[in-house]
Amino acid sequence: MPRWLVSAVSLVLVAVAGLVAYDVATARPARAAALAPVASFGSNPGALTMYAYRPDGLPAGAPLVVALHGCTQDATTFFSGSGWRELAERRGFALVLPQQSTSNNSSKCFNWFEPGDTTRGQGEAASIRSMVGYAVSTWGLDASRVYVTGLSAGGAMSAVMLATYPDTFAAGSIDAGLPYRCATSSLQAYSCMNPGVDKSPTAWGDLVRAAYPGYTGPRPRVAIWQGQSDTTVAPANGVELRDQFTDVLGVAQTPTATGTVGPASWEAYGDNAVRLYKVAGMGHGTPVDPGAAEDQCGTSGAYFIDTVCAAYHDVAFFGLGQGTPPPTTTTSTTPPPTTTTPPPACITASNYAHVQAGRAYQSGGYAYALGSNQNLGLYNTYYTATLHETSPGYWERC
Repeated sequence: MPRWLVSAVSLVLVAVAGLVAYDVATARPARAAALAPVASFGSNPGALTMYAYRPDGLPAGAPLVVALHGCTQDATTFFSGSGWRELAERRGFALVLPQQSTSNNSSKCFNWFEPGDTTRGQGEAASIRSMVGYAVSTWGLDASRVYVTGLSAGGAMSAVMLATYPDTFAAGSIDAGLPYRCATSSLQAYSCMNPGVDKSPTAWGDLVRAAYPGYTGPRPRVAIWQGQSDTTVAPANGVELRDQFTDVLGVAQTPTATGTVGPASWEAYGDNAVRLYKVAGMGHGTPVDPGAAEDQCGTSGAYFIDTVCAAYHDVAFFGLGQGTPPPTTTTSTTPPPTTTTPPPACITASNYAHVQAGRAYQSGGYAYALGSNQNLGLYNTYYTATLHETSPGYWERC
């Protein structure tokens, strides 16, 4: 081969090698993070499976959110549809997604009604706590910024975790969930779901305080999301959850601020210790809002209802990222000031009078508050109740 041809071939090979090196170094990004199972995370008395997601480039000391799926779902379904994946990437926090199995529950529901799974140090609650401990210690996350969220049975299990491990979670959110210890058997669970169980705030609060006797530390703040057309978990449960956690946090059941975001109205209690979101027209599911905007997230589908991105507002409530309260509109580029309203007037009357005035309705010989569906007792002129209208057509006990 002529010397000039050898030189030319050598130059071509060098050029090709350089292009390949450039392509590898600059044009091909590293593989993106993915949801992955964690084979061993410590004590697992509830026989749950742990999945985790850590966005690329997550720094040491990042927060952690535990996300609990609903019945018939799994970790992958909730990760893909709920919007929490997008928020983890945007705001820089890790996700732990516990997964239930059909061997524990035929519908893959977390067993939020079984005492053996809802007691501190036992069952599924203890397994979820083990996952948190593993994630914090193994990945160097911030133990003071751990949060929990969940849908339906997962929402009820979120209430369990907030009650049994107040020393672990800084805040949490409950989507279409149930109050802690509303039920202690599968039979009771159905009546808790619908029509719901009415207890006083103190009675609900006592159940939470009994979950960790003697605990005197700070309590996690709580956001509650409830569809107002939910026939699986009755809307009254949102109010009962409000009563439970306002009592535990030591704030009154009268809202200190109100507002709207999309189709949801919200009420804040105390110094934003508890928020109750009532999503008009929404059935059973978690609110999502598919899209690329900052306040959008999730994928609509079964139990993921296209209304508003709950995860976006929960992240703000938790204090992650921007850490500002949810805006009262979704069109403004900056959150408008919080709207304060005077407390609604309380009206004391007989159950008969409440029904006649349109503040309640009667069914099966009992009176129920219009909107909240709270059981007021027997429908007659001797039983009385004190109600107030917290939003148009929505009456509940004072």
